Amino acid sequence: MTGWYAPHSDCGSEYQICVELLDEKKKPISTFQPEKVFFQKGKNYQWCQMAHVFMDYGLGVRFIRFTQGGKDTIFLEGQHGIQCTGQLPDVPLAVVEEILLNLPEHQVVRVCRLVCREWKELVDSAAHWRERCRREGIQPCDASRPPEDWRMFYFITKKRRNLLKNPRAEDEFNGWKIVQNGGDRWAVEDNYAKISNNTVPRCFVTSYMLCLKQQLIDLKKEGYSGAFIDQQQPHIKISDWYAQRCDCGSEYQICVELLDQKKKPIYTFKPEPVSFSQWNDTRWCEMTHVFKDYGPGVRFIRFTHGGKDTQFWAGWYGIRVTNSSVEICPAMLG
Repeated sequence: MTGWYAPHSDCGSEYQICVELLDEKKKPISTFQPEKVFFQKGKNYQWCQMAHVFMDYGLGVRFIRFTQGGKDTIFLEGQHGIQCTGQLPDVPLAVVEEILLNLPEHQVVRVCRLVCREWKELVDSAAHWRERCRREGIQPCDASRPPEDWRMFYFITKKRRNLLKNPRAEDEFNGWKIVQNGGDRWAVEDNYAKISNNTVPRCFVTSYMLCLKQQLIDLKKEGYSGAFIDQQQPHIKISDWYAQRCDCGSEYQICVELLDQKKKPIYTFKPEPVSFSQWNDTRWCEMTHVFKDYGPGVRFIRFTHGGKDTQFWAGWYGIRVTNSSVEICPAMLG
């Protein structure tokens, strides 16, 4: 590390510096803190350099804290104290990379990458993001198909989320397209039973004729490029929760399609309808499926579900659905 400093000729001044190598908890491992340097008034001093090289400092260094400054020694108003510049430490790139790996990923991209050319090259390297993935346990679903862009793979994996809008009926039917609306039509009800130990306060409920609703997911608009989907073939996980009423028979059905650019099906999951008899136990059940190795060309996902009651009772005695999800999972599911 280096630090440059100089006094003003019309005032005495003092310079000090402290550089610490810190561990993960920001506790010092090695410290450079020389004696303070004093300058007398009236002499024409040149700029001076303070230099130090840390060697053999051991394991565990994750941060570097650089502190320098000083003051004038005769208490004049204004800025008559020591002048400092050139305070960026000369740190080996291997140490810089270790520090970058321990910083938040967004800070590394938005801030650290702009510091200098060497740091930009480190942040842009596949090795940096591959190592981040390794440390965080993020590995491709198929080890024989490594990502072409490790940074994209890392960020897409980290932003894994439910692509369905309004899956819990919290905003009535906003986001859903009603495909069939039989009987007394779709409705929304309060739900008082926990689903997988979670509180889901509302659900969609069907009537005495078939009720189906649907969402179409545009993968490009959600941030998943066609090139990424085709090359990486990330798993696509779907989940849907459904329940019957104890006093009425009902039927549940679901169909999830992976579509090409023209919205034609490439791969379809459509199990047999699930039927419940009258006077059955009221309980929430989960329907799950994971699409794998579905081939190139997937650009949309069409999610359709619903059902009906089987005794044709007026009102809303049919199947109930809620807490649906569709997730893109580039890394192994966990």
